[in-house]
Amino acid sequence: MTHTMRVLKSEWTKVRSVRSTLWTLATAFIVTVGLGALICALTESGFGDRSPADRRTFDATFISFAGMGLGQLAMIAFGVMVVSAEYSTGMIRNSLAAVPQRSTFLWCKMLVVGPLVLVIGMITSFVTFFLGQALLGSHGVGIGDTGVLRAVIGGGIYMALISLFSVGITFVLRSPLLAFAILMPWFFLVSNILGQVHATKKVAEYLPDQAGTAVMSVVPETLNRPYGPWEGLLIMAAWTAAALVAGFIVLKERDA
Repeated sequence: MTHTMRVLKSEWTKVRSVRSTLWTLATAFIVTVGLGALICALTESGFGDRSPADRRTFDATFISFAGMGLGQLAMIAFGVMVVSAEYSTGMIRNSLAAVPQRSTFLWCKMLVVGPLVLVIGMITSFVTFFLGQALLGSHGVGIGDTGVLRAVIGGGIYMALISLFSVGITFVLRSPLLAFAILMPWFFLVSNILGQVHATKKVAEYLPDQAGTAVMSVVPETLNRPYGPWEGLLIMAAWTAAALVAGFIVLKERDA
């Protein structure tokens, strides 16, 4: 077994042996699917009360992802915990002693965490969509309709990116309390507030979550962004890449 394979096996063991990390992924699935289903059911029952203008711009695909705002918090928690567990337990010293090549250590962690959150994100996104459309009834759309498959796949990628962004930020901060104190309020509250205030709205459109959610929109009027859905996801990917690079720089330059 090569050195890299041993490191990958070690990182996988770390992830699956800590129950709290796996529970956060389960929570992300349950919250996103459950809240999305509830909102779709309520939307269908009250659809007749909508104005003609609201009906014309109704985005059945986007409404099925309404639970992702809370579900993403669990994905953020997962990203924080897979890194902070190293620092809070002092395991980081043993990890870096066993893998002195810090780039190898980081990339092996990414090769374990990245595919895992992508798979969970995709499963969550597809289940959320199909259940939501079933509950919307005649107001729902099909996976083969224009832009829908892109939105569903994009939703899964979004959940993976938000988790990887949190991994990078936690490597920078090296503290679970600080990471949670910054990331949770920011994505749950601050980012949304900035997006609603006229003076900061144009800046907020380029924040990672605000840009990333554009990919889940099929009706342009839903989000009214100055860029397209894939461009929005690329903006979020750039934020994620920047966070991971910053995390690597801190990991490389600072002592464990």
